[in-house]
Order: sequence, then C-alpha cells, then structure tokens
Amino acid sequence: MNPRLLVNENFPMPALRILREQAVDVQAVVETCPSAPDEQVLALACAQSRWLVTYDRDYGELIYSLRLPAPPAVLYLRQEPYPPERPARILLGLMADPARVEGFFLVVSEQSIRRRPLPVRILG
Repeated sequence: MNPRLLVNENFPMPALRILREQAVDVQAVVETCPSAPDEQVLALACAQSRWLVTYDRDYGELIYSLRLPAPPAVLYLRQEPYPPERPARILLGLMADPARVEGFFLVVSEQSIRRRPLPVRILG
C-alpha cells in the first residue's frame, strides 16, 4: 500500500504535479482548505491517515508540546533553495521505504534526514 500525502499550502506546484503524474494519492491544502489553521491541517491529516508534508516547523510544537494527535508521519522539509521539482523527488525516495517513515517526525534537508518517533496515543 502506498502512503497517502497531505501537502501543506507552501508546497511547490511543480512538485505536486510530479507526484500526481507518478500516481501518488496527494491532497493539497491550497486546493481543499486554503488558509486553514495548522491545527485544522493536522486534524485533516489524522482523519484521513495521510503523511503530512510541510515547510512549517510549528507542527512539532503542536504534536510534542501541545500533544495534539499526530498523523501516520510528518515530513518537515527544511527551507533550502530547492528547485521547485526537488521536493517531489525527495518524497518519492522516502515513499519507497514507508517503514522508515511511518510513526516518525522527519526533518528532511539535502544533507540529512533526522527522525523522531511520534508520540503514541493511548485511547481509553
């Protein structure tokens, strides 16, 4: 099963087109709920079991400090001078091995990928 993605508003359109051309199930915040607050975007990713892809580091605070529910994975792409297509190539590479991504908050840069386990929610 291929991961489903929710890309935040600041995700480049050329990369979004590449993902869709590769038959990735990707929903774009800019198309479905523009200007939605981060809490709403996070809730949407959780409700739809999508990996959240963002350039916004605030999701770490929402998940770890405010303890809001986390989606299956969060991929925080560091602001670097990427060509607009590069994020798609990065994501396609990460999607090739979902077990290394699921359950983690990833900080992705050209030089490294740092992984931090997402909090486990106990329902009760």
